[in-house]
Amino acid sequence: MKMGRPREFDVELALDKALNVFWRNGYEGTSIADLTDAMGINPPSLYSAFGNKEKLFRKALDRYVQQRTNFWNEAREKPTARGMVEHLLRASADFLTDECNPRGCMLVRSALQCSAAEESMERELAARRAMGEVMLRERFEAAKQSGELPADFATEDFVRYMMTVLEGMSVRAAAGAGREDLYKVGDMAMRAWPA
Repeated sequence: MKMGRPREFDVELALDKALNVFWRNGYEGTSIADLTDAMGINPPSLYSAFGNKEKLFRKALDRYVQQRTNFWNEAREKPTARGMVEHLLRASADFLTDECNPRGCMLVRSALQCSAAEESMERELAARRAMGEVMLRERFEAAKQSGELPADFATEDFVRYMMTVLEGMSVRAAAGAGREDLYKVGDMAMRAWPA
């Protein structure tokens, strides 16, 4: 069996750097040259380690969801549906404006920059954002069953509303809105919570 030269770069570090480039520029806005410059490798090394740009993007999305969105899991652990939503709004404002990262949510930013020509990427991003909808829907339905929310609570409407608020917060953060501004958005959103 033919042995290739050993890799001379840290694959995990390179993936982190690629994640940040995709986060800032989106899938279509990122070139192979952008990636190799940021990762400090040449194109053959990128293809050898990651396959191609699409596979690298999917790996970056996996890493983003696994490492950067823990506040969704923390929200799930809150004892009430209201507490979950309050945590999501507050933690989202913190995350989306964290100066250590590109501003906004990678999933939302990438979706906004995706053209119809990249239909498979558009579907991938929509599926990943839908995971948040599922979490909200399940929690709201459980809260209706337990009596925390009224039986006539419009689950689907409130799921859409919350996702619109959260995704809108991402867009605002990417446009430069500060943490305090997003806290106010979250506070306003909570006024829609049933009394």
